[in-house]
Amino acid sequence: MTNKEKQITIKKAFLNALKGFISILPMMVATIGLVGLFQTYVTSSMLSNLFGYSDGLDILIGTFTGAISSGNGAISFIVAQGLQDQGVSLYALSAFILAWVTLSFVHIFAEASVLGTKFTVYRNIMTFITTMIISFLTVITLKLFI
Repeated sequence: MTNKEKQITIKKAFLNALKGFISILPMMVATIGLVGLFQTYVTSSMLSNLFGYSDGLDILIGTFTGAISSGNGAISFIVAQGLQDQGVSLYALSAFILAWVTLSFVHIFAEASVLGTKFTVYRNIMTFITTMIISFLTVITLKLFI
């Protein structure tokens, strides 16, 4: 392959990537907007009122509320500290934070349009189940070491 052919191939690849990015840009903006709304209107005191019934229910509620709240990993530590200060159990905290970072119903439609509906549904179901299992095992592991 000549140098000229390589330049054409690279230019083509860049243009295809740019077209793909431009096509998903509206979905990305909408997703960022929804995440911002959730973070503004869903406060930690509202979340802390949901927890405290039983370990299993705390895990289920934590996973579901984390999935609908959505956020990034850096902020999760601050949110977790605020919830812990309000007496939320470690089961609920680990489920909430894990779901908040890995499982987001907020951008499910954008994910489905880019990765496919079948993949998105399977990924979210598996992530929901494994989030509950991992959060339970995390607390059990912590109790062994503390």
